[in-house]
This record gives sequence, structure tokens and C-alpha cells, in this order.
Amino acid sequence: DSVKNKLNDYLGESVTIKCNLGRNKYEKYAATIKKLYNNVFIVETNKHHIIKSFSYSDVLTKVIKIDY
Repeated sequence: DSVKNKLNDYLGESVTIKCNLGRNKYEKYAATIKKLYNNVFIVETNKHHIIKSFSYSDVLTKVIKIDY
């Protein structure tokens, strides 16, 4: 709930997401937080307008890092 509440403050704003792909591979991009659901949240990348979804547990387990 704390992750969802924090993301709710930045709904519609641009953030930087760093995603851990494993084996020291990372993907970093600017994105806009679009929607929040019970278990997942939706972001749209700013450059290519690709929609991606992540779970709140991804943030807690540090699979992704969000810089506000």
C-alpha cells in the first residue's frame, strides 16, 4: 500500500525507470505513470510510447527502481 500511495502522488508525471533484466543487464527509460490498479501499475515510455506494466512487488524487491 505504501508503494501505491507514493505512486499515486506522481500519477501523470514523468519519472525515470531502471529495470533489472538479470546478469548485470539494465534497461533505463523515461516514462509517465498512467494508471494504478490493485496489483499493478501502467507506465508509458516517453520516447516510443510503449505501454508497460509492473507490479508493486517489483518495486519492493528492487527489480525496478523509480526515480521521481
